[in-house]
Amino acid sequence: MTFFEIDQFINRQVTGRTESLFRRDIEQHEGELREAIGGKSVLVIGGAGTIGSAFIKALLPFMPGKLYVMDLNENGLTELTRDLRSSTAFQVPDDYKTYPISFADPVFEKIWQQRGPFHIVANFAAHKHVRSEKDQYSIEAMVENNAIRAQHLLELISTRPPEHFFCVSTDKAANPVNVMGASKKLMEEVILSYAAKIKVTTARFANVAFSNGSLPDGFLTRLMKKQPLSSPTDVRRYFVSPQESGQLCLLACILGRSGEIFFPKLSSGAMKTFSDIAIALLGELGLEPELCESEEEAKHKAFNFDPGKSGRYPVYFFESDTSGEKAFEEFYTETETVDWSRFEALGVIPGKPGMPLPQIADIFKRLTAVFGQPETTKADIIQVLTEALPGFHHLETGKGLDQKM
Repeated sequence: MTFFEIDQFINRQVTGRTESLFRRDIEQHEGELREAIGGKSVLVIGGAGTIGSAFIKALLPFMPGKLYVMDLNENGLTELTRDLRSSTAFQVPDDYKTYPISFADPVFEKIWQQRGPFHIVANFAAHKHVRSEKDQYSIEAMVENNAIRAQHLLELISTRPPEHFFCVSTDKAANPVNVMGASKKLMEEVILSYAAKIKVTTARFANVAFSNGSLPDGFLTRLMKKQPLSSPTDVRRYFVSPQESGQLCLLACILGRSGEIFFPKLSSGAMKTFSDIAIALLGELGLEPELCESEEEAKHKAFNFDPGKSGRYPVYFFESDTSGEKAFEEFYTETETVDWSRFEALGVIPGKPGMPLPQIADIFKRLTAVFGQPETTKADIIQVLTEALPGFHHLETGKGLDQKM
């Protein structure tokens, strides 16, 4: 297989940008960023993932004085540390610690109370995949992690409020059609309800190209295992690079005003299909796609693929028919006002009143009651979310991504 540089491939074939979308915004606000970050203590939750680690890499040039990183992925934390300490681009603070724990664990509260205060807190711990929406059990875990625990975190940190608190959202929160998007929309309502107490911001953004667990990242694994590439042909998505994802979150976290939602300025013409990326990846490796009519045909041909005899690699492309998949994504709704002028590459939805806390408490009470019923179904939970979030219109087909390659 031909070696290639993944970051350069993303720039050429996925985002179409030779430099970061946010380079000029960072340069124009460099002084503010240095003043807000230099010497400060930072806590990053979910920092071993693609976006969390990219946020850390965007943060370090501004010289924080202390950095604590938490993530359930112990191996991911190990690789993050090796990556940072093996690079000439980053200077890791002397007070740097990683903890393989959940922010819902009792030990997290001990760290918060005994190792704080933290000036900057960024939370990237989330269920992020539509694939995670399967049944009542997976949905309960998703809502619990993305929304209910987010409020518990806000309650805790309000005891010692940081100067900046950021919690990542998703473009799927705008007019959501899946539970992942609905859970993040509910999270947005939660943090907006605390905007008067704590300086909180969030960001909706595009797919992060080749992020951990993403379909493009899976293409690389499939090739290494000599397995076919498979993707929908009719699902269009916006993409940012991993570097851009971290920079977007840093700008929103530090420069945003409380209650604001940030998103990248990208035109609809920038959207790509996953099949486009698969074909471009094969071309980068000197291969052409061999279109197959079924998963079985593709698997058989991949098993027998011999690069010495053929330059055609088996792929199976199809029209999407799984629950919760929009044909395209969007960053804001018709009812939301957008400030297009403050940043060159960022749109900002100004802060607006969130749901009153008693209303959020009632929604969580109803969800908890449904979760506690042994006969609860996926439809029962979706009904509560639909009633709680007027913009949520679940797209159900009876099929899930776990039924696909």
